[in-house]
Amino acid sequence: MRPMVPALLATFALSMGLVRLLATERLARLVLDLPNERSLHDRPIPRTGGLGLMMAAAAGWWWSGISLDHPAFPIPLIALVLAAVFLVDDVRSLSVGVRFGAQFAAAIGFVALTWPYPIWLAPLLVLGLVWSMNLYNFMDGSNGLAGGMAVIGFGALAIAAAVSFVAADPALARIAGVVCAAAMGFLVWNHGEARIFLGDAGSIPLGFLAAAIGITGWKQGVWPFWLPALVFSVFILDSGLTLAKRIVHRENPFQAHRSHYYQRLIRMGWSHSRTALAAYVLMLAAAFSALVWQHAPTHVVWGGLGAWAAILLCIAVLVDRRWRESPVRGTT
Repeated sequence: MRPMVPALLATFALSMGLVRLLATERLARLVLDLPNERSLHDRPIPRTGGLGLMMAAAAGWWWSGISLDHPAFPIPLIALVLAAVFLVDDVRSLSVGVRFGAQFAAAIGFVALTWPYPIWLAPLLVLGLVWSMNLYNFMDGSNGLAGGMAVIGFGALAIAAAVSFVAADPALARIAGVVCAAAMGFLVWNHGEARIFLGDAGSIPLGFLAAAIGITGWKQGVWPFWLPALVFSVFILDSGLTLAKRIVHRENPFQAHRSHYYQRLIRMGWSHSRTALAAYVLMLAAAFSALVWQHAPTHVVWGGLGAWAAILLCIAVLVDRRWRESPVRGTT
């Protein structure tokens, strides 16, 4: 495999350049996210940033020279296919059936190409992969949020794969590291006053990559099953609790809405930058905890995971309480 540092630097620079090009006025008109009653923005913003991110990642993966016989080799290929399919969705708005069909096909393809698994586990992995794709898509609605999670989350997975005392996996570290570098280039134009968003061509593949890399690292013995879940726990909690509440309230889970916790914070007066910064602090703390506990005794791990669950649930309860007292409550 080729030297990693040049690949990461080149991926970052290429991503930054491609995303900036896609945000120019001429190309931005191709796919615009128009403001509506469900949006957190008041002006049209292009949502083709994911295309630039994935193109840069493809170049980085190619440069890294990952072996064809490595168990993680199918991951970049499936992610790029998803990017192509959902670029069409960004441009032409595919039906729900086609969207879910593509997601399930990608998930089943990944499980089949990385077999064997216990038979009972295979359907759970497929559902988990599909959920992760949609989870990431749900969270691409605030400046810097999804891009920052990609930088922190995939950066943590790259470090975990590179420094594992039990079964370090340089190839898996390269796959995750390239995503981190590409996301960093995208984030240059997405944080603060965002010029561009990921769109489905970026958010769906990133969700797949998070789950697929997590599953592969667990299967290869690089990290325990809980590590990727803790790294991405802030996203998982927001999407999971929001979906659960919508189901309990008999609301259509597939309908666009503004009831995620990060959306509520912004609607209650927080700026996009403040919301992203708060999320970054939580994400960094969760990622650091995961890396520290990667080889810790079982009782330390379960105690730490319990503490993290309590912290995140307390934050969710606090936001819910403030929301009930907020003058904007009653709109969805």
